Amino acid sequence: MNPNQHFAFLDEGSKKEIRRASLKAVAIPGYQVPFASREMPIARGWGTGGLQLTLSLIGKEDVLKVIDQGSDESVNAVSIKKLVQSTTDVELTEQTEAATIIQSRHRIPEIPLTKEQILVLQVPMPEPLRHYEKKEQETKKLHAENEYSGVWLMLFEQIMKFGKTATQADHPVFVNDRYVMAPSPIPRFDNPKLHDSEALILLGAGREKKIYAVPPHTDVASLAFEDYPFTVEDFSGECCHLCGATDVFLDELIDEESGQTIFQCNDTSYCIARLNQQERKEVELADV
Repeated sequence: MNPNQHFAFLDEGSKKEIRRASLKAVAIPGYQVPFASREMPIARGWGTGGLQLTLSLIGKEDVLKVIDQGSDESVNAVSIKKLVQSTTDVELTEQTEAATIIQSRHRIPEIPLTKEQILVLQVPMPEPLRHYEKKEQETKKLHAENEYSGVWLMLFEQIMKFGKTATQADHPVFVNDRYVMAPSPIPRFDNPKLHDSEALILLGAGREKKIYAVPPHTDVASLAFEDYPFTVEDFSGECCHLCGATDVFLDELIDEESGQTIFQCNDTSYCIARLNQQERKEVELADV
C-alpha cells in the first residue's frame, strides 16, 4: 500500500458521503438514493458503483471476495481485487464463508450468507421503470405514487407473446410491499435469495449515481401474476459434471472431446469446495 495515498483509495469525505447514502438506503429498503459518484480508475459500466460501496465500507480487518458471473478469476473480478488490495492491504479470499464483504457482478453466491457479511452488487441500470419512462423526474413521481402499472403491463405483454414472463435476468422485485426494485442482472434463480436474507445487500450504480439496499430479513417478492407464478431456471435432471451438484445455477457447456452438452456449477468456488469435501471424504474412507 502506498503511504501517500488514502486508505481504500477514496478520501474520507467521499467515503462519509457514500456511507450516509448507504444508511439512507438501508432505512428505506428498495429506494434509490442519489449520490455523488466519483471518478474511479476503471471504466464506468465495469462496477464503479459497487467498487465505491466496497471502498467506503471496507476496514483493515475485513476479508474481501469479488466474483463476476460466478467466477473469482474473471478480468473484472481480478482487476477490482487488485485495486482494493493495493489500497488497503486487506486479505482476499475465494471462500464465500470466509469473506466479510462480497462484491459481485450478476450473481449471488450459492452458499447462504450470514449476518456478519455484506453483499455488494454491481448495477448497470438501477431504475426498473426506465424501459417505458425515460424521464428521471417522471420515474420519481411514479415511485412516490406507488404507480407500477407499466411494469405489470410489461410482464403481461411478455405472457401474451411468449406464454410466460420472458425476463432472463434482472426480474423486478417488490421490496417491503412498497418499492419495485431492479435486483441487478442476477438470474431469476437468485431472486429468492434476496428474501429474508441474513446479510445486508447493497446495490450500487456508479454511472447512474444511485445506491439502494435490501436490509437483513426484508420481505422481497418477485413480481408475478397469480395465474402465472414466478419461476426460476429449471435444471431438473441435470447436475454439475465436476462435483455432481443439482440444486445450484448451472452453466450449459459443450464438451470439447465428445461434443456433448454438459453442465457445470456457475459458482466456481462453490464447485471447488464441494470437490475438496468429496476428496477429504474419500481419504477418510481410505484410512478406515
